[in-house]
Amino acid sequence: MEALIASYGDSSSDSESSSLPRETKTQSSNLKQELDRLPPPPIHLLNPPNAFDYFQMGQGNRVRNFEHVEGNYALHVHIPVHIPLLPRKELAQFLKKISSHLPALHVVDADIPLNILCKDDQKLEQIAIGKEFHISLGRTVPIRVHQIDSILTMLRQKLQFQRRYWIDFNKWAVFINDDCTRSFLSMEVIAGGLVEITRQIQAVNEIYRLHNLPEFYKDARPHISLAWALGDITDSLKRALEELSRYPSNGASSYKTSIFTCKFSGIDCKIGKKVYNICKFAEE
Repeated sequence: MEALIASYGDSSSDSESSSLPRETKTQSSNLKQELDRLPPPPIHLLNPPNAFDYFQMGQGNRVRNFEHVEGNYALHVHIPVHIPLLPRKELAQFLKKISSHLPALHVVDADIPLNILCKDDQKLEQIAIGKEFHISLGRTVPIRVHQIDSILTMLRQKLQFQRRYWIDFNKWAVFINDDCTRSFLSMEVIAGGLVEITRQIQAVNEIYRLHNLPEFYKDARPHISLAWALGDITDSLKRALEELSRYPSNGASSYKTSIFTCKFSGIDCKIGKKVYNICKFAEE
């Protein structure tokens, strides 16, 4: 089972995109040509002072969660995802069912027991389903302050010109983090959007590699997570999913079919508490 890094930061952040003027096609073309000619980062960016030996932090090439160190910033490149209104009620009913099987589940990015939220449908939809989720395109890792500009420049060089595509979340999945301290109930992309997301992961890997950062998992499985629990309860989660999938009225009939579909909206890069738009499409 592929491991999942559970390094979630503060969801409140400032976005720099709102203050940027809309570029013309000519400006965008010129910018792309300039970026294509950018040299690789200076050698001091690849081996900064007090650099981390990432491959000693975990087992093999896996990276464990890291503690905050003064002068370091957590880097996370991701696709923001909002679940459309239509499937939220069905998902809420499904979460109620699985919470009754596994009362230890909590809301992702919060220390709120899921079974508490299940007592109020409105709060359940707002807090557990109505927020922004993330498809990770790279590991969440610490970087030094002098690496920020280089990483942002290269991300925009590689990823700012993207075509719109559909993302289909069509399978319930179970993940666990590297040190087996948390298990996750997730929705995985195994068809629509998988090719495009895989290419984006490869682009981020290239930039990570140039900055001496650990690349993403070899067999990356794009997903978003809805709930978590302490420890390794992956077997219990899988049994609960299989049980619920037998009965369409339980809301788990989508265990191996489409759960919901949304449009790719762009790519964000969160560094510390600040979010940088790498590419962005207007909401329709």
